[in-house]
Amino acid sequence: MKLFLIDDDAAVRKILERIIADGNLGEVVGEAADGLHVSARQLAGADIVLIDLLMPGRDGIETIKALRKEGYGGTFVMISQVEHKELVGEAYQEGVDTFIRKPINRYEVLSVLRRVAHHLNLVRSIDSIRSSLSALGGDAAPVVTQRQQRPALEERARTLMLQLGIAGEAGAGDLLNMVRWLEEEEQRNGPFRELPPLKELYVQVLRKEKESGSGQHTDREVRALEQRMRRMVLQTLTHLSSLGLTDYGNPIFEHYASRLFEFQEVRTRMRELELETEGTSSKASVKKFLQAFFLELKQG
Repeated sequence: MKLFLIDDDAAVRKILERIIADGNLGEVVGEAADGLHVSARQLAGADIVLIDLLMPGRDGIETIKALRKEGYGGTFVMISQVEHKELVGEAYQEGVDTFIRKPINRYEVLSVLRRVAHHLNLVRSIDSIRSSLSALGGDAAPVVTQRQQRPALEERARTLMLQLGIAGEAGAGDLLNMVRWLEEEEQRNGPFRELPPLKELYVQVLRKEKESGSGQHTDREVRALEQRMRRMVLQTLTHLSSLGLTDYGNPIFEHYASRLFEFQEVRTRMRELELETEGTSSKASVKKFLQAFFLELKQG
């Protein structure tokens, strides 16, 4: 990824550049000390622009508006210590992807930029596939039709995983398999009052995946699936907590944090990130996460 930094504080630009380099997040291709002396032409090679909200001359929001008018179509990540909801809301309306809070927290910068970079790579991959299918002409029609017929619930699951920052996690495919199985079970037997015990759910998903119906799975496979789900749930908690630290009014944080997790778990993880604590003491409930995730899909 190529990044451009716009911040009137030279120390902040230097810290960000070092974090980006140390974290192998990409290359800083340019920087500016204010929003008045930067143009879309300068940003032409940049995928992501990190821009300060409050700057002399022209603030971050006004700068973004000007750069959009000039034709820059890349991604903006805003840097701010302001928590005013109206300003934050205006920034999101202008197309800001997310916020990084001042004072700069290394873990937060890494978490946010990795998520943004992953999303951009995913979008590029999808665009590349679409271009290839378009080039195939008529031969591609059956493939496109099949994709369009994918169940709406699964499409919503993929979108939600992108929002939660877990689309690229090892357990993402497992979660989609669970969504498919739960949807099929509800179609046969009616809505769940409560999800089945986790181990039973894992076994059923593994059976479905093998398409044998004979239950030919091993305890090791069940344990591996269980570990992938735990890691993915923790990653979701970490991502939402990071968004909350950056901006407590972030709409994704506000909507999903309290639905997918207990409030105390979110507060604990936010505190750990703020203190840059190694590891976590979180005992987030996988079952609560799955039940809330599935309910969100049905209500969406």
